[in-house]
Amino acid sequence: MKKIIETERLLLRELVINDAESFYELNLNPNVIKYTGNLPFATIEEARHFLQHYKDYQKNGYGRWAVINKSDHEFLGWCGLKYDETTGETDIGFRFFEKYWSKGFATESAKACLMYGFEKLNLEKIIGRAMSANIASIRVLEKMGLRFEKDFDFDGYKGVVYTIEKAEAPAFKF
Repeated sequence: MKKIIETERLLLRELVINDAESFYELNLNPNVIKYTGNLPFATIEEARHFLQHYKDYQKNGYGRWAVINKSDHEFLGWCGLKYDETTGETDIGFRFFEKYWSKGFATESAKACLMYGFEKLNLEKIIGRAMSANIASIRVLEKMGLRFEKDFDFDGYKGVVYTIEKAEAPAFKF
């Protein structure tokens, strides 16, 4: 298990096979996946299979990371960066158990990922995509300093793309 980022309250680390049960449970909640375009995993074994074959770390040097609460070591969800080979862009994304919504965990972890992307990975630009109806996720993107760039088709739904470039990124403190 490789630690990637540490903030005041959170530890972000690579996802591991032992996260399968939490990963499975996270996607079971229809409210959690409502704006993602994803279906829930059918079984814990399917989630385990996904994690076993998750190659973004090896392929791109980064990916989505488990978000762990430092105070109780609880798996809160995931947050991280994802490289899209078709567009050549890096996207920031996050997903948390509903009981952890509105506690600042998405914003805290996403800001840390943004800093990591610019400072450690030397990325020039990071984008965030969301369905237009996903006001909470859009609010997190705006809190990180991303600005609206354009509308797009999000799997048949109205979506938005927000962007930020390295030169305009605020310096966040933890």
